[in-house]
Amino acid sequence: MNCKNERYKERLRDAVDFNDVFAIVKDAVEYRFGMRRAGLNLILQDMPSFVGAYHVLGSNSIVVNRYLLNTVKSIARSKEEYNSYVLVVLAHEYLHSLGMVDEYRVRTMTYELCRDLLGDEHTATIMAKSDPTSYFPELKMLMRLTFGREYELVKEFDTSNISYIA
Repeated sequence: MNCKNERYKERLRDAVDFNDVFAIVKDAVEYRFGMRRAGLNLILQDMPSFVGAYHVLGSNSIVVNRYLLNTVKSIARSKEEYNSYVLVVLAHEYLHSLGMVDEYRVRTMTYELCRDLLGDEHTATIMAKSDPTSYFPELKMLMRLTFGREYELVKEFDTSNISYIA
């Protein structure tokens, strides 16, 4: 394990919000795959329990299942476990936003990203290897079948490309 890996682990452990985790995702994807984009929005919406998140091809939005997020937050044994879940979901959808449409390829890339940057035994790597239910089997018991009508736009998301003129 090199210093870069330890920095990623530390940043993930210390992340306090979606923007912190997404900054890790963007840095890691650029480092590992040489791809980057800016200007994404994060939307939280209650969705069926079998949908973790999605990105509409050609859009600037990642939509994450708020119902699953809240469930993971309640069952995670630490902030790092919750942040690992968020990292895997955001990394997966970020790769889609970069034009990767093949679901199998995106799953493989997400796993490679987590493994190479965090190590084989890291929580995020375990989740990315198959899916988050491999780490949180409780998620298999959820039976929500509908999309909620309400959504929440996460403020201050993906702000690393914004410059301010004083």
